[in-house]
Amino acid sequence: MSSKEAEAYSFCESVTRARAANFYYGIRLLAGEKRRAMCAVYAFARRVDDIGDGELDHDQKTRLLDETHAALAALGAGAYEPGAQPDPVIVALRDARRRFAFAPEALAELIEGVRMDVDGVRYERFDELLLYCRRVAGAVGRISLAIFGVRTGAAADAEPLADDLGVALQLTNILRDLREDAQSGRVYVPGEDLRRFGLHGTQGGGGIAVLMAGSGGPGAGAGGVQQARDDDLARLRELVRFEADRAEAWYSRGMRLAPMLDRRSAACVRAMAGIYHRLLQRIARRPELVLRERVSLGPHEKAWVAARSMLGAPT
Repeated sequence: MSSKEAEAYSFCESVTRARAANFYYGIRLLAGEKRRAMCAVYAFARRVDDIGDGELDHDQKTRLLDETHAALAALGAGAYEPGAQPDPVIVALRDARRRFAFAPEALAELIEGVRMDVDGVRYERFDELLLYCRRVAGAVGRISLAIFGVRTGAAADAEPLADDLGVALQLTNILRDLREDAQSGRVYVPGEDLRRFGLHGTQGGGGIAVLMAGSGGPGAGAGGVQQARDDDLARLRELVRFEADRAEAWYSRGMRLAPMLDRRSAACVRAMAGIYHRLLQRIARRPELVLRERVSLGPHEKAWVAARSMLGAPT
């Protein structure tokens, strides 16, 4: 490894440690070469996510996504000519691809998933949301699988399970960020589910708008208005439980991946998924939490999950 590649990997690891803390608890369980490659992938994913979540206007975000997509061509180029200022993420990714032969097309899928955010796509049916989840999370799962490696004879079954686990993690993200996303005008919950629980276009500013305004604040009103708000909040709690049950089913399928991996890769998967699974369980037990705050685990609990993952114990 050249000094330039070592510096690039160091940069990617610092980004992953600071910006993808939940995942880093699992990634740091890997041996050096795999850990570095995973950090390169997550640094790239963080860059793409930041474009989608940033304050730029639609056209500026689209331009940056196009430029990021074009940069992927360097991963397959015979010689990388980065110019005067090398891009450390691309430098690291290019070396990681040389070592693990993952498909850059999956990174392009991630970009297209974030483009759906930039374009303000709403989802009428769960199948439509599933495409988004497979792009922004399942794609990263498939690349991760190439880095982990799979036990002999398990490759055909492993890829769809990696994709399923990515969907489970993204569904958990959607529930965790439900209020924050709604306040910024993003609603990922399918329209068919909102209608199922009477939360689509309800009168008097109710329904999903309750999330944008907060739950039960001093301006909630009195009498009939307050009753309408209380009814909406009760329906929202039922909606969250319904979506949490759906995510639980994706975890059940996706976690069948772990036995197909070597010990440290399996520990990485169990730690990353275990942290998100505990978040999901907390949300399912107390769905009202996501209506007023961002649910998270403390550092000690994350470390506990990672330690048990290394032992192969349930998290």
